[in-house]
Amino acid sequence: MKAPQALSYLSSSSPISILFYGLAIICLASATVSASHGSNETDYLALLSFKSKITQDPYKVLTSWNHSFYFCDWNGISCGKRHKRVTVLQLDSQGLEGSLPPHVGNLNFLRKLALWNNSFQETIPHELGRLSRLFRLYLHDNKFSGVIPTNLSGCSNLEDLSLARNKLAGSIPKEMSLLSKLTSLLIDGNKLTGGIPPFLGNITSMEVFTARGNPFGGNIPDTLGHWKSLTVFYCGNCNLYGSIPHSIFNLSLLLNISLAGNHLTGSLPLEIGVMLLNLEWLQLRNNKLTGVLPPSISNCSKLGFLEMSYNNFSGKLTIDFSKLRDINRIYLNGNNFHGRGEADDLRFIDSLKNCTRLVTLQLANCNLIGVLPISIGNLSDQLSILALGNNRLFGSLPSSIGSLVGLTILDLGLNRFKRDIPTTICKLQKLRYLSLFSNQFSGPIPDAIGNLTLLNKLYLNSNKLEGHIPSSIGNCRELNGLSLEENRLTGEIPKQLLQLSSLTNFLLLSYNSLCGSIPSEIKDLKLLSELDLSHNNLSGTITSSLGECISLTLLNLSGNIFQGIIPSSLSSLGGLGVLDISQNNLSGRILQFLDKWKSLEYLNLSFNDFEGEVPVVGVFANASAFSVLGNNRLCGGLVTLELPKCKETRSKRKRFLFFILVIVIAPTLLIVLCCVYLLCKKKRNSQQSQSSGSERLMKVSYNQLLKATDGFSVAKMIGEGGFSSVYKRILDSDDDKCVAIKVLHLQTRGAQKSFIAECEAWWNIRHRNLLKIITSCSSVDFQGNDFKALVYKFMLNGSVNDWLHSNANTSKLNLLQRINILRDVAVALDYLHNRCQTTIVHGDLKPSNILLDDDDMVAHVGDFGLSRLLGTNLNQNSSTGVKGTIGYAPPEYGLGSEMTSIGDVYSFGIVLIEVMTGKRPTDDMLKEGLSLHKFAYMALPDHVIDVIDDDAIVLQSTEANARKVEECLVATIKIGVSCSVDSPPQQMKIEIVVNELQRILNVLQNI
Repeated sequence: MKAPQALSYLSSSSPISILFYGLAIICLASATVSASHGSNETDYLALLSFKSKITQDPYKVLTSWNHSFYFCDWNGISCGKRHKRVTVLQLDSQGLEGSLPPHVGNLNFLRKLALWNNSFQETIPHELGRLSRLFRLYLHDNKFSGVIPTNLSGCSNLEDLSLARNKLAGSIPKEMSLLSKLTSLLIDGNKLTGGIPPFLGNITSMEVFTARGNPFGGNIPDTLGHWKSLTVFYCGNCNLYGSIPHSIFNLSLLLNISLAGNHLTGSLPLEIGVMLLNLEWLQLRNNKLTGVLPPSISNCSKLGFLEMSYNNFSGKLTIDFSKLRDINRIYLNGNNFHGRGEADDLRFIDSLKNCTRLVTLQLANCNLIGVLPISIGNLSDQLSILALGNNRLFGSLPSSIGSLVGLTILDLGLNRFKRDIPTTICKLQKLRYLSLFSNQFSGPIPDAIGNLTLLNKLYLNSNKLEGHIPSSIGNCRELNGLSLEENRLTGEIPKQLLQLSSLTNFLLLSYNSLCGSIPSEIKDLKLLSELDLSHNNLSGTITSSLGECISLTLLNLSGNIFQGIIPSSLSSLGGLGVLDISQNNLSGRILQFLDKWKSLEYLNLSFNDFEGEVPVVGVFANASAFSVLGNNRLCGGLVTLELPKCKETRSKRKRFLFFILVIVIAPTLLIVLCCVYLLCKKKRNSQQSQSSGSERLMKVSYNQLLKATDGFSVAKMIGEGGFSSVYKRILDSDDDKCVAIKVLHLQTRGAQKSFIAECEAWWNIRHRNLLKIITSCSSVDFQGNDFKALVYKFMLNGSVNDWLHSNANTSKLNLLQRINILRDVAVALDYLHNRCQTTIVHGDLKPSNILLDDDDMVAHVGDFGLSRLLGTNLNQNSSTGVKGTIGYAPPEYGLGSEMTSIGDVYSFGIVLIEVMTGKRPTDDMLKEGLSLHKFAYMALPDHVIDVIDDDAIVLQSTEANARKVEECLVATIKIGVSCSVDSPPQQMKIEIVVNELQRILNVLQNI
């Protein structure tokens, strides 16, 4: 019956008839709904279960998932036309949070499941293995944990499987080899271990395999050569060892290879360019590959990206780049393309002229020798980055360099270029970074330097530049860092330079011959962080305008001829961490605000003409944090300064009143005092005896130590070294504070001397960053044998070595903590070397001797068993004695040299690199002449981020902050490299290390 007819009929029927037909219509509707679900009721319930597990749905994509809509019309759902069963569930990038329920495994008609880029957590349900029709499974960029389900092998039709960037652990299950149709497997960015299993080679259909960033370990299986259809192979940063199997180079369809950041050894086949003609991307950086870089790479005519940096490739670079017309990025830095000064050493430069798409050319730190050819100017006008720094290039810099008008970064520092800086360099108007430091450039700074209006950083330091600083530099309105240190510049500081409000990072003009006063325009640098004008001929008074540079963290005016007093306006520099105004002609009293600056870490007032009392609060409370040497009219201050006491001044009125008191009242007081004295003498003597006893070191006997350690039980031992064992115990039952008891192995040769050395060292030192000794015990045991022990304050947080290398520590040191620790250690060394009455050499600095307390992880240097007091006859180590620890001791110790403070600085450099990279100097990767020092040196400056311990790096919220962090990392590694050079005269001084680390710390704390 048609609807109009039914309505017409109902209008003439009785109420009972109307009720009957109404019920019929309801039943019909109900039957229709039931039919719409019918046999796919399972899908409907599975989807509802999926929705119930979603805890966050910010974009409300699941609001349509309700009874008002047919489930095939729900967001993200597609159904088959025939059976009306769910075939696609796609909800990628929707911000969903929750877990994946096992009921999804009931969607047995599902062909595609795409949930990538959400926040799904917990495990991947093994019930997904029921989806035998599944072709594509995309779960990447979520937070799935647990293991890869073995049941996924039941998805026999699976072609694409992406589990990348989750938190999956364990190994790749063997059942994966049953996925015979798999063409794409993406598992990078997880925590998978157990190596790349050889059975994966059984999946002969494989076309794309990416596993970057998993700590696999092991070798690359030769069986992967069965992947004849492979086009993409990414296994960077997988902790892989051994050589690259030759079978990989037989995969002729390969387009992209990345095996960066592993420990791969061996050489590349000379015919690689013939075997892999289709290559578009070749990335093997940060490995240990050797031999020559095969010239046959020239045959890879489709190659667009070549990165072989930081390996051990050697020999002349003979690739004919003229055949690589599509190449746009070349990274070969950090190798050893050693030349012999032959005329064609740099001939490869000529072949680059046909590479019209070239954007990046990096050949820094390659040991290249020769004259840079004029043909450098023939490179692509698209070239944006040219890095040839840290080589042995000599001669003049060709004027043709000015033809590379696309350059934004030009790094030619650390070479041997001579003569003038070509004026044509000022044509490179897109330059943002220009580094020519540590060469032998002479002549003036080109006046046209002001044409580089986009310049951010300019490094011209450590050359032989002469003349004035050009005023045109004031046109560089985006300049935020300028270094002109260590040149021969004269004249006054141009006002135009000081009016660059963009200067926010640093202005370094030290070690020149600049004259005149500091212009008042300095007040415009309100955001400048570091200002170093030291060691020039600047004169006059220190301008009060400096007080408006409120962002300064470092101000160094030392080594000039400033006169007058310290301007009180400097009190506004509340963020200053380092102030050095030493070696001038300044006078007057030490201003009160100097002792109130909370941020001030180091203050140097030495060799001036200051007078009056030295405060004992603020920075003046720590003898290692300031210097007032060479000011002969100062008095008071800390006892360790050994300054004369300040004379008290009284007015005539006060002296008169005192006279009256003495004459009139004194007799009466004398009688009273005598009585009090007689009554209290006994009590006072008793109190004095107790007081003096408490000030002396606590006495402890062999018996006490024996009981405290349960008979020196191994179960109570927390550490053992060559000369001693260490126990953690409570000495006094009334005191619950733990101590560390260091018991000497006197039967070991050298232990007696170690004990004496450590006692002598502790007798002479007290410092916040040195381990606090409580007492010592020199006695005999119950058998009459000599017994010696030292008792220290127990450091709750253990040693730096524990935090870096022990699996027991689930948490790791962050970047700020690491820099703080390094600063503390440097301060301790500065105290030992420069602030003690007698210079003390530690002799065995290493992470296990740096202990961390429970108070903000403050670092304390301990174990002075190999220490030496210079300038005394105490503890004179023989040339044949033990000196330091392998890997940390400087090379000269191995040749019989005496221990010196310079040796401590070398050890500190190695410790710094270890703290920042997480690698010991004896790490397995450091073989075949690669030391920890060289490992860090090779990473400078562009690849420091690649060698830093992952746990130390925290991603910042802005790009600017990320750049600041990277700059701090580079600066820190430079300190470690500078401290650990083999030539002692070239090492960075420890007091400069303290200043630099504090500067870095200030930057990081402000991010």
